Amino acid sequence: MNFISTLVQWILTKLRITWLAQRLLLRTLVAGPIPQHVGFVMDGNRRYARGKGKLVQEGHGDGYLALRRVLEICLRLNIRCVSVYAFAIDNFKRPQEEVNALMQLAETKLLELCSHGDLLQEYGVKLNVIGRRSLFPESVQAAIRRAEVLTKRNSRSILNVCMPYSSRDEMTTAVEDCIREALVIEDAGKDINDYFMCVYITEDTINSHLMSVKRGSPPLDILVRTSGVKRLSDFMLWQCCENTHLHFSNTYWPDFGLLDFVPIILEWQRSVWFKRQDILFGGSRISR
Repeated sequence: MNFISTLVQWILTKLRITWLAQRLLLRTLVAGPIPQHVGFVMDGNRRYARGKGKLVQEGHGDGYLALRRVLEICLRLNIRCVSVYAFAIDNFKRPQEEVNALMQLAETKLLELCSHGDLLQEYGVKLNVIGRRSLFPESVQAAIRRAEVLTKRNSRSILNVCMPYSSRDEMTTAVEDCIREALVIEDAGKDINDYFMCVYITEDTINSHLMSVKRGSPPLDILVRTSGVKRLSDFMLWQCCENTHLHFSNTYWPDFGLLDFVPIILEWQRSVWFKRQDILFGGSRISR
């Protein structure tokens, strides 16, 4: 992260930013280019809980409050789509007590988030739960269906809650869908030469069948992982392969907020401005 972003973060910390200052700051940021899609690997809930002398379940509860806080910041910035890594398929291997607590949290908080007058309704956010949902208990699946129904008419923004999710599973499912779609042609009695032409699968074909893309998500501009861990942990690997800015924050997810996010947005805006200048001046040099 560059010197200017670090300096801004230091100044904001010293000012202990007020509610009014937050609104002014967000309005200033909106005056510049804004990413359309930001993803978060919400990491560090358990280590946060241990550091505070809390139960792991309480750490996950505080992580939900952080999600609400960060989501509202994104919505105020007019970010079109937010994707969060809420539960990995591999998380089912955790202690059963923790998994049960997470299932209960998901069941109650999904409906709370989508209830009348709450955050998603206020900002017109459509909720998508992306992942192999059949692995969840039926009660959680029912809560997911109801939450999605409550927000299906919202069109201003998108919240992708990825659970139970893995990028490898998303890519595998996309390829399976491509093949399944192509095989329908054979059943339709097409000429064999036409059939082989139609089963030709490109990157664009696979991309269009990704769960997130099918739900209307734009390309991923920024991916943030909290807690100081510097790996992607099988989250949106396909989406991250081109033009995505990766940021690894040392802050645990329950503590992550505006002061952590502002430098990330500033860094992204700086790169966009430089890219635009390169295009502008590069084009001028070519025209000469």
